[in-house]
Amino acid sequence: MKVTFTPSHLSGTISAPPSKSMAHRMLICGGLSHGNISTIKGISDSDDVTATLRCLEALGASYEKHGTTVTIKGTNILKSNPKKALDCYESGSTLRFFLPLCLLSGHLATLVGTKKLLSRPLSVYETICKDQNLIYQQTESSVLVRGKISAGEYKIPGNISSQFITGLLFALPLCEKDSILHIIPPIESRSYLDLTIESLSAFGIKIIWRDDKTLFIKGNQTYLPADVSVEGDYSNAAFFAALSSFGQDVTVTGLSDQSHQGDKAYIKFFELLEKGTPTIHIGDCPDLGPILMAVAAAKHGAVFTGTKRLKIKESDRGAVMAEELAKFGVAVTVREDSIVVYPIRFHAPTETLCGHNDHRIVMALSTLLCLTGGEITGAEAVKKSLPEYFDLLQSIGANFTVCGKEGEKNETE
Repeated sequence: MKVTFTPSHLSGTISAPPSKSMAHRMLICGGLSHGNISTIKGISDSDDVTATLRCLEALGASYEKHGTTVTIKGTNILKSNPKKALDCYESGSTLRFFLPLCLLSGHLATLVGTKKLLSRPLSVYETICKDQNLIYQQTESSVLVRGKISAGEYKIPGNISSQFITGLLFALPLCEKDSILHIIPPIESRSYLDLTIESLSAFGIKIIWRDDKTLFIKGNQTYLPADVSVEGDYSNAAFFAALSSFGQDVTVTGLSDQSHQGDKAYIKFFELLEKGTPTIHIGDCPDLGPILMAVAAAKHGAVFTGTKRLKIKESDRGAVMAEELAKFGVAVTVREDSIVVYPIRFHAPTETLCGHNDHRIVMALSTLLCLTGGEITGAEAVKKSLPEYFDLLQSIGANFTVCGKEGEKNETE
């Protein structure tokens, strides 16, 4: 899908979409409450969240979705024997959250996904399976596991995705004995662990921080049903809030000041980018990388540190943003764990932009195109996290034309 923008003055209010991170966690917790029914409000139709719902269904949970509300009946995960593969599609959260859950029953389970998804690191789980003599077989499109994960003490690197730790936090409370997770510093994306612990608590599972790098998980716990609402998403709200940095009259509502979401940091980061050329560490909020780079490009430049995990997202986000920002006349240097966006004259793009099959790249670049005009291809990638993204842009006055895969056109203004 190609979207062609005309420069626009945007004005209006956007209600923050529901948090994809919290939706994954709450749906899984509800799906693990054996025989009980939970109601979870604020569930979007994003591809990633749909993948989690379908994986829960494959494990024996059942659900109904009416609008943005999901009613889910939990499964007995300890006896789960999936007859079909768990399709994680392109969702790293879904894959990493469900893999330990598939190691609770002892039955064989296969998780599948796109080639890109299966190229992302899974070595933490592979090592655990090897150490406990569990079956782990991976191809470029699937992971097959069988065996029962054991309670005990685990040492997990803290400088890789927190999704591995979250996956264990879902599974280990259901083991008969207690477990301890030792997280090897430095710990990045700790805010996501706080989101996991908050979600687990809402469904009756208690996790205790013994110190700043040790988690205690009591065994033989039971997931309880709950009626909960998913809070607004700072991650996706950032793409709309960034418009205000460029003088657009856009307000984002529906965000909790008390949220544990790490991407809440965009509020202070945008202020820094508006005032000068700051150095900003994004190790705890890597998903903000593309939009922060976009704002820096159109403002005064910046130095971003803690960026190495951008390489293992849906795209190599640092590299592809550098490639696309060059079309705006902006120079970017990408190093192993830092990125420099130079404060060079910014102008409308000289050629068509590419979304690189990455929802956050599409949204970050579209923010700039609202100002400058221009074209972007591969815009359908927004379905991964925010399928209504372009509708929301239109609601605040963005001018663009959508050309679909078959060439159909839709004028919006």
